Amino acid sequence: MSKCEIDAYYSLASEIVETKNRFMPGVYDKYNVKRGLRNEDGSGVLVGLTEIGDVHAYIYDEGEKVPVEGRLVYRGIDVYDLVNGFISDNRFGFEECAYLLLFGDLPTKSELDKFTCVLGSRRKIHEDFVRANILNAPSSNIMNKIARLVLTMYSYDENPDSTDVRNLLRQSIDLIAKFPAMAVYGYQAKAHYLDGKSLYIHNPDPELSSSENILKLLRPSGEYTDLEAKVLDLALVLHAEHGGGNNSTFATHVVSSSGTDIYSSIAAAVGSLKGPKHGGANHKVIEMMDELKNEVKDWGSDEQIRDYLTRIIKKQAFDRTGLIYGIGHAVYTLSDPRCVLLKEQAEKLAKQVGRTDEFELHKKVEKLAPEVFREIKGIDKPMCANIDFYSGFVYDMLGIPVEMNTPIFAVARIVGWCAHIIEEHLNGGKIIRPAYKNIKKRCEYVKMSDRV
Repeated sequence: MSKCEIDAYYSLASEIVETKNRFMPGVYDKYNVKRGLRNEDGSGVLVGLTEIGDVHAYIYDEGEKVPVEGRLVYRGIDVYDLVNGFISDNRFGFEECAYLLLFGDLPTKSELDKFTCVLGSRRKIHEDFVRANILNAPSSNIMNKIARLVLTMYSYDENPDSTDVRNLLRQSIDLIAKFPAMAVYGYQAKAHYLDGKSLYIHNPDPELSSSENILKLLRPSGEYTDLEAKVLDLALVLHAEHGGGNNSTFATHVVSSSGTDIYSSIAAAVGSLKGPKHGGANHKVIEMMDELKNEVKDWGSDEQIRDYLTRIIKKQAFDRTGLIYGIGHAVYTLSDPRCVLLKEQAEKLAKQVGRTDEFELHKKVEKLAPEVFREIKGIDKPMCANIDFYSGFVYDMLGIPVEMNTPIFAVARIVGWCAHIIEEHLNGGKIIRPAYKNIKKRCEYVKMSDRV
């Protein structure tokens, strides 16, 4: 068959497949199926227990769901307290956060020093691995590259399948340590071999934090300011964990419950995070704001900004989906604590790099978007900016390429994933196997000679 004939086949066949696989409207309601494992009020269906992370966005008052200011808790500790702790000490916090999520308690200074020493000793990726698996096989998508590298690590592990705690902890620390270099090297290979840019490969420094190593590996000069590294460090802390029900973390529970190895579970989580409905949203905020900057002539005009946001909601602007990216969240209502904390540091960074006008524009959109949404849709639903609204802007100010936005998310979330994998192996017991109801009516088998 020629290429044209094959293309024609796929066009016709896909129409048939779509028709045969699309359900009739209302069928989910008929069988009381909780789509997306969500209750009618938007809360998640309870399917498991965890002591690792918790998201708090509402309370129930006499059976009614009441929105409250958002709270994010790591191992029982409010993330506001955790962040204020290391910021007030003027130190990096991601490694402390990783220890907390893995071990369940805040480390003493000696415990943290020993942990960061072990972490630092595992950061470097052997040059043969880099050459064979990264430079010689670039991918147009860095998340795809990371997933492949994670699966490849299985072959380099002398004890890949054991799921006892000691082995899982060893593998977890190794993954957390190597993820920054894996992500950056994946980008460097793409930039050079697919985009024609210069190739820069730096070795990670065992004495530096994760955020410092990311900036060192990404930049040709390897240089960065203390504020730049501290802001990126905060972003990593805020992305490290978000409870057991988010899509990628739930994927680690599902896959780990089968008893498989950690690399298979992490690869599944990376694939989940790659999706535009999960980790791939912050680049949409950047694209939307770029269009807004061009469309709105006076950034100080609330009226012009409102007009543009109105056109977005009416599907007349940007990608015509009607979505204002970075505004609203599946759980948070009045505020997203991650957004609140990152916004504070984003302002400091904007002043340092001379982009306060853009920061002020973000603030205006954050304020006006919920108002315009309520006016157009007529729905009085609490709506706040989520962390994606400022994280993309922060990464852009740091000179981090947009292709690296979701990989940076993965560099942070690998900590939460590993903690949940250990928790699942210790407590899960049973393979996760929910029910699916077959709604297809029985039909008779027809012999080939009788088929029309």
